[in-house]
Amino acid sequence: MDSSGRPDGATYDEAVHAVTRALVLATGVVLLGAACSEEQLPVETAPVGRATVTEVVEAPATVVARGSATVTAPADGRVARIRVRDGQRVRAGAVLLRLESPSAQQRLRQARAADARAAASGVSIPGIDVSAEQADADAAAEEGFSRARKAARLLRNDEARREALAAVERAQAQYVAARSQAAAAVESFNAGVGGLAEALSSLSQAQRVQTGAAVEAAERTVEALEVVAPISGRVSFERTAGQSGGADVSGLVDQLPAQAQAQADQLLGGGGGGGSEGPLAAGAPVDSGDQLLTVTDISTLSLRAEVDETDVLLVERGVRADVELDAVPGATYRARVASVDLSPTVSDRGGVTYVVRLRLSGGTMADGRLAPRPRPGMSAVADLKVRTAENAVTVPASAIVRDGSTDALWVVKSGRVERRTVRLGAEGEANVQVLEGVQPGDSIVVKGADRVREGQQLE
Repeated sequence: MDSSGRPDGATYDEAVHAVTRALVLATGVVLLGAACSEEQLPVETAPVGRATVTEVVEAPATVVARGSATVTAPADGRVARIRVRDGQRVRAGAVLLRLESPSAQQRLRQARAADARAAASGVSIPGIDVSAEQADADAAAEEGFSRARKAARLLRNDEARREALAAVERAQAQYVAARSQAAAAVESFNAGVGGLAEALSSLSQAQRVQTGAAVEAAERTVEALEVVAPISGRVSFERTAGQSGGADVSGLVDQLPAQAQAQADQLLGGGGGGGSEGPLAAGAPVDSGDQLLTVTDISTLSLRAEVDETDVLLVERGVRADVELDAVPGATYRARVASVDLSPTVSDRGGVTYVVRLRLSGGTMADGRLAPRPRPGMSAVADLKVRTAENAVTVPASAIVRDGSTDALWVVKSGRVERRTVRLGAEGEANVQVLEGVQPGDSIVVKGADRVREGQQLE
């Protein structure tokens, strides 16, 4: 050692070098031991057996009510009377509330007045009737021609008599032609008048159809002021502006002083707050198209599941499913596929899914108690049991070796492994059905299948 008590230079360097070499050696031993232990992991084998395999397709789902109908205001006005409570169960056709709408009543009066005017404005255009005048003219002409013939026959000169009679005949022929032309003109005129009258009559009838339709629409609007339940179910008060509704002023009301808020709420029909009847209150103004309330039928519940395009061809009507709800941990509900949509749904990321609708039944808790009844809108996961193979030739899923689209097993014969291509059926989470390639009793590699090679000898 030197005077400070440390080893001298050469001895100190040798000591450091020796420690470093020992650490390196120890690290190498550890790594070598780890490598050796990994290579020596056992490869396990087991015989092919038989069991029931259930293939499951998992799909996100939402609880859906049997039906839901939104009731809107048929016209501008105000709420005159509310006859139901929020949450009350009602039957289809039950009166929910009554609206007052002076504008709807005014439109009905105007429509009826227009219809009455159209009914009274019938058009009639008379034709021309000259039959009496024509008969008098024919009689006078006939008498004149008869006298002319008698006078002509009294002439002594034969040639003069012939010329006189011929002149009478020509005059009569001209009269007949003129009479025919006059009759044709009268007939043509009357035909034109008839066509015009028919056209005006058609126009009048069209106007009556329009005014009658306007009356019917106005009457329906007035009748709809007595709002009835479109379906049976529970009532839920909801006030939202329709297409003609104005802006939401509730935020501005909240900024007013307390006394002013009360006055504003009264003027706005109680839209600013509370009460057992919710925001819909008697006296509240409404605009045409405003959503007044919703009736929801929860007598039966269903599921709306979204199945990926890669699995949807396995899903058929009648397939059973186990359902878990986020809102009820530990509970399992039962469901059955009712229909599969033909039209796909494409997500923003390009994924394609298909809507599968299931009839939802009751559920049980893990301890056997009945699970609570779900509510519409709750999130769920449906495990669709798309294929079930009973007493099937099965192998553990860990035994399957996949190479692209080819499935294979390592079969052990006389202590050596050989690769065997197989055809699979139902694929469960733990076991897989094998349709072709192996038979019950065949020994296969069930653990470490990725660490064996063709012809390897197993101890």
